[in-house]
Amino acid sequence: MATETIKVLLVDDHTIVRNGVRLMLSSAADIEVAAEAASAIEATRAIEAQRFDVALVDIALPGKNGLDLLKSMQASHPELAVLILSTYAEDIYAMRALKLGAAGYLTKDSSAATLIEAVRKASKGGKYVSPSLAERFASVMSGKSASTHEVLSDRELEVLKLLARGESLVNIGERLHLSPKTVTTYRSRILDKMGLGSNAELTRYALENGLLS
Repeated sequence: MATETIKVLLVDDHTIVRNGVRLMLSSAADIEVAAEAASAIEATRAIEAQRFDVALVDIALPGKNGLDLLKSMQASHPELAVLILSTYAEDIYAMRALKLGAAGYLTKDSSAATLIEAVRKASKGGKYVSPSLAERFASVMSGKSASTHEVLSDRELEVLKLLARGESLVNIGERLHLSPKTVTTYRSRILDKMGLGSNAELTRYALENGLLS
């Protein structure tokens, strides 16, 4: 009996990345990259035009980011399994992506075998979680996880990263369409949640944890 082909939507704004991922997936006879998108807008159009089993989505997309796209996909097409494929290390976005309903989180240095395994598992309704991420989940569930950026909302994390890069309150407000007063409120909330006392400490934390890469 023939195996049903897993149809994949590949969402990444870099052509070279899409080419590489498509090449890796092409080694699996049961997986087909049925469409590609370079932005959240293109991805939304694609899923309205045809059916996919799995979407592979980058976080750093132009306009609406990958986590926002994940949320909208979950709302409009809950049957679509979304795997996040990112340059960011697992400990930066993986926990929040999975909490938002992602079927898994992979970094772009993942092997072809890992990528294929994750796509197959996601297509069957499963979750792909690496051993290191599973251990992190266990730590959080047991209450042993320290106060880190994982306690922040998506918007708070955006503000943290911009503050750590030395952006002014005005510039951050313009980029995120917020008033400087609101940005100041976010800054206070971030410092309080993470137990930090200054922008310098935020910057040091961001550097030590790869948030500025």
